[in-house]
Amino acid sequence: MVTTAATSIDATQRKLIAGIVITTLLTFAIVIADLAMGGRPDPPTLRAAATLLDGAWRFHTGDDPHWAAPDTDDNDWETIDMTALPGSHDGDVGLPDYVGGWMAHGHSGYRGYAWYRRALAVPAGHASWDILGPTLVENGYELYWNGQLLGGSGRLGAAPRVVGTRPLRFALPADAAGTRGVLAVRAYMLPGSGASADGGGMHSAPILAPRPISDGLHRAQWARTIAGYIVDAIEPIAMLALMGLALAYRSRSNHKGFLIFASIALALTASRRLNNAIVAWTDLQDLTTYAWLASVMWVPAVAAWALAWNRWCPQPWRGIDVSAAVLAVAATIGAVTHAASLTRGSRLGSIGLFVVIGARIVHSGPMRTLSLVTLASILAALFGGELLDTIGVPGIWFPFGIGVSRTQYIYAMAVPLLAFLIVLALPSKENTSKGDAAMLRS
Repeated sequence: MVTTAATSIDATQRKLIAGIVITTLLTFAIVIADLAMGGRPDPPTLRAAATLLDGAWRFHTGDDPHWAAPDTDDNDWETIDMTALPGSHDGDVGLPDYVGGWMAHGHSGYRGYAWYRRALAVPAGHASWDILGPTLVENGYELYWNGQLLGGSGRLGAAPRVVGTRPLRFALPADAAGTRGVLAVRAYMLPGSGASADGGGMHSAPILAPRPISDGLHRAQWARTIAGYIVDAIEPIAMLALMGLALAYRSRSNHKGFLIFASIALALTASRRLNNAIVAWTDLQDLTTYAWLASVMWVPAVAAWALAWNRWCPQPWRGIDVSAAVLAVAATIGAVTHAASLTRGSRLGSIGLFVVIGARIVHSGPMRTLSLVTLASILAALFGGELLDTIGVPGIWFPFGIGVSRTQYIYAMAVPLLAFLIVLALPSKENTSKGDAAMLRS
């Protein structure tokens, strides 16, 4: 292909830019379609054929395995109303029929075990009946029918292993139709977990449904759960693809140091974002490990981004590298020891460090506008609490009724911006050839 001397972008760069634009648009289309599908309410015909087990439930803090038995005297237990306000949903995914937990019912600050019980009449007939478990419980639960364990989320007992709750379906015994029994839920909240003023225990009521109605409702619940974390799965894939692009063209770039540390930062950031989907969709990771990674993993990611952007300018400053390392050590100590003041101080120090880097880019960095916008977007994603909360930017929006965090929105902009920056920073083959010819003439 013939290129003119007036352009500084060669054919390879044009193809890469076109690929980035097309891939970005297709990805946006896929995500929007999934959000729209997942955000649809449960089919009215299915909900009409099922029974939401809201209303009054007996409630007791503490733990006793005998409380699962149908003959347990729960007359002196408290009563919690599991009836949700019309249109209510949780503040994360957008799960419907949301109700406040036990902390909103007189047990502020309580963590540990608690039990819910209610009598339930199963309609007579030949249908097989299922219980669709509560889709949101802090943090794990077991479900019993007349003292028989049907299943649950995680593993409770002397050494609980708590995982994220997701749509689960439990089959009632074959002889349950036409009988009356007791449904009991044993809930457990991690002692060290954070919680809002309405946290703790069940936040949505189970559903009683015959098959195949339960099949359709279960699929609808999973569609909503998948949509709630689809961005947390797709963005890491995009980050890893961007890392591959950076490494593939590293030898041709004049910013090799930037690409190396940016690739490290992208890998760490992708791992952190993907953790959300792993916990939401699978039992592979328990919540204790997830919380620890969430509190620590941002530290090396911030340091890697600082080291990368320090190398965007022609000559990296040693002082910035040293400061990034010192702040990373301080942040790690703060996260491990739960020293909030140290963690906050290290985060504010890191923001200041990025401001210095931005000033360097303004003074001597290449492609100043694009690089500054890209740097600002990454900074907003890393430090949204400090930079965006103060100006009232909401932490989450609900397009199509599904929660999408501002961090997800920001990375959706930052990833293609960074891709453009990497491609445009490549010296065109035409300019490289001219430079080689000039060297030969000299």
